[in-house]
Amino acid sequence: MSDKQISTRSIFLVEDNPDDERLTLRALRQGHITNPIQVARDGEEALTLLLVADPLPSVVLLDLKLPKVDGLEVLQRLRAHERTRLLPIVILTSSNEQRDIVESYNLGANSYVRKPVDFQQFTDAVYQLGLYWAVINEPLLE
Repeated sequence: MSDKQISTRSIFLVEDNPDDERLTLRALRQGHITNPIQVARDGEEALTLLLVADPLPSVVLLDLKLPKVDGLEVLQRLRAHERTRLLPIVILTSSNEQRDIVESYNLGANSYVRKPVDFQQFTDAVYQLGLYWAVINEPLLE
């Protein structure tokens, strides 16, 4: 898949922690979520790929603590761009800081999910996110 071809009904994961990336991908696969998944490992890469993606993914799972461009700025820039302003973006982060939650929603996040520390809870949370956003939810057609 080329950088510009992000599959319809795909999941776009923005995660810089290799362990969390691996756990997220494993949780989706164990839950039989077979949608294509693309990963960006920093905010700059996420913006570069998403702003030119055709078609857009079904959902972006966005960490907040990212190198180069942090997650809140990624969210803000995606919401400012006409093509990505309605793209479903779920904050998936370890932060439970009230200011991060408030700012995420103020900037237009569709959901805010704190990464559980427990492996099984993390797996369940990621599976539910994938199931809802990439399978159940009716996407906005471009």
